Formats: sequence, C-alpha cells, structure tokens
Amino acid sequence: MTDVEGKLAELEVRIEALEGRPVIEDAARGFIEYRGTVDFGSEISWTIRYAASSVLNLPAAARVEALAALGHPVRQALIQALLDGPRTGAELAEAVGLTSTGQLYHHVRALTAAKIIEQHSRGAYRIPPAKVVPLLVLMTAAADLAEQLH
Repeated sequence: MTDVEGKLAELEVRIEALEGRPVIEDAARGFIEYRGTVDFGSEISWTIRYAASSVLNLPAAARVEALAALGHPVRQALIQALLDGPRTGAELAEAVGLTSTGQLYHHVRALTAAKIIEQHSRGAYRIPPAKVVPLLVLMTAAADLAEQLH
C-alpha cells in the first residue's frame, strides 16, 4: 500500500467513525465495540463500533503515547482522582501524595500531551467527558489482560 493509499484508508476510517457507521472493510474479521453509561458527577454515554481489521491500520503514534502516559502508577492515581471531577494542582498533588509541584506537572504534562486530561480553568484539570468511558474501558481491558477480572 502506498503512502497516499494508506492516508486515504485512514481518512475513510475516520469519516466512518465520525458518521457513526461501522467501517465495512473486511467485515468477516468482525468488529470491536464498547459502550458505557456512567455517572461521575454528570451522566456520560459513549458508544463506538469499529471494524477489527481497521484497528490494525490506525496510526500507532498517538495510541502509543496515550498508553505510555497511562502506564505509570502516579498517572493512574491522577486519573482516579480526576474521575471525581476537576481538581486544582494542589488537590491533585495531595490526592496522589506528591510533595513537589515539579513531579506533579511532569505527570500532568504527559497526560495533557496525550490528550487524556485538559486544563479546566486556571490551575485546575479535568478529564473531558467524552474520554471518561474510553479511559474506564482501557482500565478494565488492562485488568482483563492482567487476569484480575473474576
């Protein structure tokens, strides 16, 4: 596949996802689907269905950055604290037991660069509502891979 064909395929996948229709590319391989309705201060509903074969064609860089950002115990603790709603830097540092603002902002920077959290107001951070269910799905999938689900 040429670079242009790859980019075209990627754009077709993104358009299909935005329009809410599954990508029909190689439907014989099946679909990946997840959904959830949760209430962490406000009700959030999310559903996505994606052709399994198309997952293999997604660009790896952003996906790897998100997984790497989530792959640290302090960042997991930050995510758990932010699931309860926006928090200031001081509240986050206290919630995860950090004594240095430099340490906190190192971890916050990784999570914001990966587009997992965002600055909510001056000095406060939050998880964008559309990212809550995907984050919970990732946490559940990681627990499943680690054989922690019963």
